[in-house]
Order: sequence, then structure tokens, then C-alpha cells
Amino acid sequence: MRLLVVEDDPMLGDGLCAGLREAGFVVDWVRDGKSADAALSAGEFAAVVLDLGLPGLDGREVLTRRRNAGDRTPVLVLTARDQVRDKVDALDLGADDYLVKPFDLDELGARLRALLRRAGGQASAMITADGVALDPAARTVSLQGVPVLLTGKEFDVLELLMRQQGRVVTRRQLDEQLYSWDSDVESNALEVHIHHLRKKLGSTLIRTVRGVGYTIGSDA
Repeated sequence: MRLLVVEDDPMLGDGLCAGLREAGFVVDWVRDGKSADAALSAGEFAAVVLDLGLPGLDGREVLTRRRNAGDRTPVLVLTARDQVRDKVDALDLGADDYLVKPFDLDELGARLRALLRRAGGQASAMITADGVALDPAARTVSLQGVPVLLTGKEFDVLELLMRQQGRVVTRRQLDEQLYSWDSDVESNALEVHIHHLRKKLGSTLIRTVRGVGYTIGSDA
């Protein structure tokens, strides 16, 4: 799942992005509020990790602009501002969660996964479909209870489709969530991942909707 990290501190931002990538997220990083607003206007992200004390445009203003524009992307505020008033204000402006620096990367990852569950209307941490069970936290997959070994990108494709069960996910949506700005991607990479998933999990789990994209659990 693709995240936008908005953090102006170079050392913290670098470590934060490295830790989130290690946890399986696709991460893009900007260092000021205007760049964050532009990135969110131009592309789709599964969630945003937003600092408040930003140059150019304060994090509160970024949040206000996005919510006023109807942007429902889950936002986790990650900031050194630890006063109750700061938390209340950010949540009232539209933030979905609030975490104070210094923080634990495992907790941050768990909070982001919880935000993604809520955004997708999922009650359980485990995602299931047609005998396939996917655990986003452990990044494991099983078929009829038997573990199935996937590559990192195969897991990402499957997770995206399983989170959107019953809906057709377009090629563009998949590409936007699977790859960061600096990724070097071959034109047929997605088709290759889908082919491998069908070999490992069965040919009927993922269906192609010609000219549109892919779906799990949809009659489209």
C-alpha cells in the first residue's frame, strides 16, 4: 500500500521511510506542506503520515485543504506537539489518528494498518477470499490453510485486490498504489505478477475485466 510521508526533518524522514518500506509499504516522501498538497491533488495514496510543523504550508493547513476538497485519504498526524489541545484540533480538522514523537515504528505500522482496515470497512485484521487468507501485519498468505510463498510485489498486488473485494481495480489504480515516484517499472510487470498469483493460488481467484482491470469476488 502506497503512503505519502510529509516530514521536513531529513534524518527522521529518511529513517521513517526506510522503516515503513521494511514493513512492506510503498513510500513517497515530501518535505514541505505545498509539496504535500500538490502530491495529494495529483495522485492516490492509501494513507498519509503528516507532520504539523512544516515549512511553506503548515500541516494543519494541508489537512484543512484536503478535507475541504473532499479528499478522504486517511491521515495519521505524526508530530512533536504533545498537548491535548493540539490533538483535539488535528482530529477535529479531519485527522484519523495522532501519534507523538518519539514513536515506535511497530506501533506506527500497526496504526496505519488499522486506518486501512477502517477505510476498507474491514473488521478483522485477516483478509480472506475463496480459501485464501492474507495477514497484512505478518505479510503471509495461505490457501486452504497451507502457507503460500509470494514475492513482496506479488503480496502487494494480492493485498490491494483483496482489500477491494467486489470492486474492479483499474490498472492505473494498481500502478499508483504499487510503485513510488522513483520506481523503474517494466510495462508488463503487473501482468507478470497476476500470472504468478494465479499459478500459486488458482486461476479463478483473480479475474480480468477486459479494458478495465482486475477483480476478486465481483461478477463485473
